[in-house]
Amino acid sequence: QVQLVESGGGLVQAGGSLRLSCAASGRFFSSFAMGWFRQAPGKERESVATINWSGGTTYYADSVKDRFTISRDNAKKMVYLQMNSLKPEDTAVYYCAAAGTLALRIGSNEYDYWGQGTQVTVSS
Repeated sequence: QVQLVESGGGLVQAGGSLRLSCAASGRFFSSFAMGWFRQAPGKERESVATINWSGGTTYYADSVKDRFTISRDNAKKMVYLQMNSLKPEDTAVYYCAAAGTLALRIGSNEYDYWGQGTQVTVSS
């Protein structure tokens, strides 16, 4: 079992930056692939960035490539999402999730554990 708590969301102007953090509890954190997802009002949840167990392999949605960076610290049981050059279309609730596998996973249906989410609002 893994419990996830996100933090770091907030209101930022377009062009600004935010760093989301996800704190995990439970055993064997380093055995889980991790991901960040987001859901905007009236839209389906979408994959933003995911990372394998070691941090050696990552995935980014086209819409966030070259702006967002996912990373993890297995010793601290933390996952991060550094978001730069934020745009109004990045406004959404951002969720951290864990998949019970070592390999990279991309789709939300491949993830087993979810945090409650943190709101990110980007004003124009």
